[in-house]
Amino acid sequence: MNIIESHNLTKAYSDFTAVSDVNLHIPKGKVYGFLGPNGAGKSTTMKMFLGLTKPTSGTFTMNGKKYPYDRMQTLKEIGSFIESPAFYGNLSGEENLDIVRKILELPKSSVDEALEIVGLTQWKGRLAKKYSLGMKQRLGLASALIGRPPILILDEPTNGLDPVGVHEIRTLIRSLPEKFDCTVLVSSHLLSEIELMADNIGILNHGHLLFEGTIETLKQKVAAQGHQTENLEDTFLALINADNLQRGKKR
Repeated sequence: MNIIESHNLTKAYSDFTAVSDVNLHIPKGKVYGFLGPNGAGKSTTMKMFLGLTKPTSGTFTMNGKKYPYDRMQTLKEIGSFIESPAFYGNLSGEENLDIVRKILELPKSSVDEALEIVGLTQWKGRLAKKYSLGMKQRLGLASALIGRPPILILDEPTNGLDPVGVHEIRTLIRSLPEKFDCTVLVSSHLLSEIELMADNIGILNHGHLLFEGTIETLKQKVAAQGHQTENLEDTFLALINADNLQRGKKR
């Protein structure tokens, strides 16, 4: 069963099409890796799912609800982390989360639970402006996780983290579906990173979906095109470069 499905989802800005006829199938209870170079249309697609930008054409369903839907109700069912999360610097991590809790009308206990999940309990009283980048990313994840929503949409959550921080966030994301019976849509421009988190992947380039399926199926597809599959990053780049070459020929 798919918890998110899009049907010819398109977003155009005057003469530029950011997302073009994208059909995604995101299974319930899985981590779905959304891949593509910077500017491929990943963030735009995620913003459409969250109601932050309107599709030009096409539609999608999330958790059984077809777009357009009641945005406030949907916010209670979807936790999100889009680009660098913004916080009130003069408030503590705990106070920042409490604002989110009140908006979503959640019990007070949900703040402590979210802080514990991301390992910030010890620093909950520290001002957000004094948090390291890694702690800010964790606070962003806590904000997405608060209230245990059934769907999490995370846009490059490991951006700017050191290797230890990347490993910790990756391990946390990998564990979420089993721990909290949720579905995670997580984007990255690194296939090697997504491989360690995701069950299924979708690859976007210039707004077009090039591939959807498992990493094993991707390797088979790329191998059939005559490319090596030992290095995953090379596999990913081979697919992107082949698509870019094809686009060049069509122009």
